[in-house]
Amino acid sequence: MVPPALVVGGLAAATLALHLRDPHEQGSWGLCPSAAIGIYCPGCGGLRAVNDLTDLQLGAAASSNLLFVVALPFVLYAMVRWTHGRWTGRAWSVPDRRTTVLTVGLVGVMLLFAVVRNTPAGSWLAP
Repeated sequence: MVPPALVVGGLAAATLALHLRDPHEQGSWGLCPSAAIGIYCPGCGGLRAVNDLTDLQLGAAASSNLLFVVALPFVLYAMVRWTHGRWTGRAWSVPDRRTTVLTVGLVGVMLLFAVVRNTPAGSWLAP
């Protein structure tokens, strides 16, 4: 149970830090290199989305990074399955083919999201 406890503890500490130090304030967490040159990557707005979620503002979080908010339930599901597998001693294994398909699909969605949010038609997706 040590690995899941470390991951959950690290995520909890990061979430608390993002709640206490508002990333909506310019420069509070440093400068994003891609945003500095005017390109919004798939992760841009993710810190603000976490901060908004800690304040229970789902709409504001989705406005900061819609992809993060949509992906969060799937990430939580995977964390629960992994932790449950560790707890019960039955490791959760995902078939290699499914892992490959999911990875390629996720990378494709992230690339599409990045391209669309940097076009005039998708500017509403920008943080």
